[in-house]
Amino acid sequence: MKKLFPIVLALSILAFACKKPNEFVISGKITNAEEKYLYLDELKVSSNVPVDSVKLGKDGSFKFKGKIGYPNFYLLRMNQKNFITLLVDTTEKITVYGDAANFARDYIVEGSPGSLLVQELNTRLTATKHKLDSINSQINAFRGREDYDSYKLKWDQELATIKQNQIKYSTEFVQKHPFSLSSVLALYQKFDDSHYVVQDLQSLKVGASALHSIFPKSEHVKALYANTQRLMAEQRNSKLQEFIAENGANSPDIILPDNHGREVSLSSIKSKLILIQFWSAADRNSRIQNEALVELYNKYKSRGLEIYQVSVDTDRSAWLAAIEQDKLNWINVGDMKGSVTALNNYNIQAVPANYILDGERRIVARNLAGPQLDQAVGKLIK
Repeated sequence: MKKLFPIVLALSILAFACKKPNEFVISGKITNAEEKYLYLDELKVSSNVPVDSVKLGKDGSFKFKGKIGYPNFYLLRMNQKNFITLLVDTTEKITVYGDAANFARDYIVEGSPGSLLVQELNTRLTATKHKLDSINSQINAFRGREDYDSYKLKWDQELATIKQNQIKYSTEFVQKHPFSLSSVLALYQKFDDSHYVVQDLQSLKVGASALHSIFPKSEHVKALYANTQRLMAEQRNSKLQEFIAENGANSPDIILPDNHGREVSLSSIKSKLILIQFWSAADRNSRIQNEALVELYNKYKSRGLEIYQVSVDTDRSAWLAAIEQDKLNWINVGDMKGSVTALNNYNIQAVPANYILDGERRIVARNLAGPQLDQAVGKLIK
């Protein structure tokens, strides 16, 4: 597949994944918990996996050891509700001090820069949530009073300001620490069950791309990267639908010169079904797909199929030669400047790519190939 707009992220950082696993150590003391058990869990994307447990010494001391190939999240917990999150690197010697009564809220961690960042993130969000809860409590307490509306307006403004400050802090955190896994936590923090703190897709893209380049094997990074790709695809689809709605058409029009130099618009085609195919004469996958398109066209052209093929080439001679060699006997257009406007209007990121339009010029399918394309055309052209 030929990438149209490759983005190269230049990095000069050692690849942790290339190193052999090294030993980390987590030790320390927890007061008022003598001879109770302390647990170490690996924090997965959607669950916690028990790793080890130790009985605290008479002085509250403990020690855990483990081996990992890249930084990872762990929970150090007294029980299911009293725990802290650590971001452990491969060779770190981490020391944790705390008290069993308020371990989750007040602890000291040394020897782990990532864990300090995690503590900073959690402390900040906890403080923000406390402020929000306090104001919401006042709103509920004043509900029903005559002067409620005037107070409610003031409190709503305060709530918005508090949230905006948290969003600004978290967004800047990701920008400052793009290569730390602590940014994964920042990007997944929520005000509540339904609202993420960081809602800016650009920040998500920056964080996901940077982390994926350094820690491609991390389960957390894989999940973040996949989620970002999904959101980007949804945004592209949304923009396309907005374009269609704003222009009062079921699909954006394309007007480009064909291989004979005559301008041919997509809107001028009156066929029952139209396959818009984006391709390049220089792209091997496009040329392979052309073979299947020839069979498809010969099979369905008498029943109302037309192919409107848009070239992203800049070499006219190569384009014309490919049309002749591949026996492309349908409409082929291209401005030999990459046909950028058409690509942008249809959110094409790579070729080959396609859309199927029905008789009312509505987009009914996209990016189909092989048997799936044949089956879809067969059903739609009845």
